[in-house]
Amino acid sequence: MALGHAFHPTVLRAYDIRGIVGETIDEADAKALGLAFGTVVRREGGDDIAVGYDGRLTSPRLEAALVEGLAATGLVVRRIGLGPTPMLSFAVKHFGCAAGVQVTGSHNPKDHNGFKLTLRGRPFYGDDIVALGRRAAAGDYDDGKGRIEGLDARGAYLDALAAVAWPRPLDIAWDAGNGAAGAVLPDLLKRVPGKQVGLNLTVDGTFPAHHPDPTVPENLAQLIAAVKYERLDLGIGFDGDGDRLGVVDGLGRILWGDQILALLARNVLAERPGATIVADVKTGQGFFDEIARLGGKALMWKTGHSPIKGKMAEIGAPLAGEMSAHIFFADRWGGFDDAIYAALRLIEVVGESGKSLAQLHDELPRYVNTPEIRFDCAEERKFAVVEEVKARVLATGAEANTLDGVRVKTREGWWLLRASNTQAVLVARCEAKDQAGLDRLKAALASELAKSGVKAPKL
Repeated sequence: MALGHAFHPTVLRAYDIRGIVGETIDEADAKALGLAFGTVVRREGGDDIAVGYDGRLTSPRLEAALVEGLAATGLVVRRIGLGPTPMLSFAVKHFGCAAGVQVTGSHNPKDHNGFKLTLRGRPFYGDDIVALGRRAAAGDYDDGKGRIEGLDARGAYLDALAAVAWPRPLDIAWDAGNGAAGAVLPDLLKRVPGKQVGLNLTVDGTFPAHHPDPTVPENLAQLIAAVKYERLDLGIGFDGDGDRLGVVDGLGRILWGDQILALLARNVLAERPGATIVADVKTGQGFFDEIARLGGKALMWKTGHSPIKGKMAEIGAPLAGEMSAHIFFADRWGGFDDAIYAALRLIEVVGESGKSLAQLHDELPRYVNTPEIRFDCAEERKFAVVEEVKARVLATGAEANTLDGVRVKTREGWWLLRASNTQAVLVARCEAKDQAGLDRLKAALASELAKSGVKAPKL
């Protein structure tokens, strides 16, 4: 039996494997992960795996150690190289690989990194990841002589993206944020009509322009400025590994993830009347109103790319998404979150509507709400805080959804508190019909946080 390997206790997350390089995760972890996951793939009858990596400075060396471990179990390891996470997901589907691993730190700080895993067309998360940790600790690995080879997925991925309809030329700014989307965007933009303005397309793991998280308004400032200065129709930004997007209209106004999802549902529901669209617990009421208006069914589900992807596959939904702007298309696509593809489908919606994105934005139902608010809370404390708040709220007899954290409904609207599964933070959101109601909801949430010894951020 091989020697066991113990991962740092904070590294095995609910959705993926992630840590701070040099502190909680390193090459030894990457190799152990390759040995453990490779063994699972082999024992489920798989014989090959695709591996990709993002643009972080530490990704190449983690990828090399991972590949070494995977090959040592007897797998054929197909390396697709640098690219966005959805290119890895596309490669797994397109080339029929048994499994896939992307080395990526997603939208987290530049010293973070980790791994996203898929097996047999499904996300590999939760109990599966916990079991990987046990397997590594026991040194329970298959021993074999695998093979390592290159796989050119980029060309096929670009061809598939370029096949999305572009009903009329639109002028657009694209901000890759120096993330992995920049590995494919320059070539894609040469193949589409209209004026295309590229920002921060050079992949650079130091992220010199701004942090690669398009759900944070300040990270969209450069994009908004470009849209206004160039008088463009819209702007699109991407996170570090290209599976989440940010969108601004021609007036420089931000569309949040649930609004993007609502607009994307228009064409899907026109072609698939009555279909179910899945959204996470942070989604605003306007989304549910709009899906009902379009004749579809809306299903609220747990936050996280893995749970959403799993539920989508389970019920056969053609479209799903999160407030964090992970968008999943099974309609003409592979059912995985791909921000570049989602951007193209949004352009398709705008083009076919004959209207501007700003006009479509104005047509969406209006509520007064906060954005997704993320604030620091110790890793060992964050879930306990949510459980304490949940217990107090339920004890009052309040109407609450506890699918993921606690979402409390009142006459004014609703407020949500949940613990992030990827960072040491709590996540909150409030929404009401008017500002006075929103202020009362924010006060109620702040009061509950205070009872658990947590100072509320500026809500």
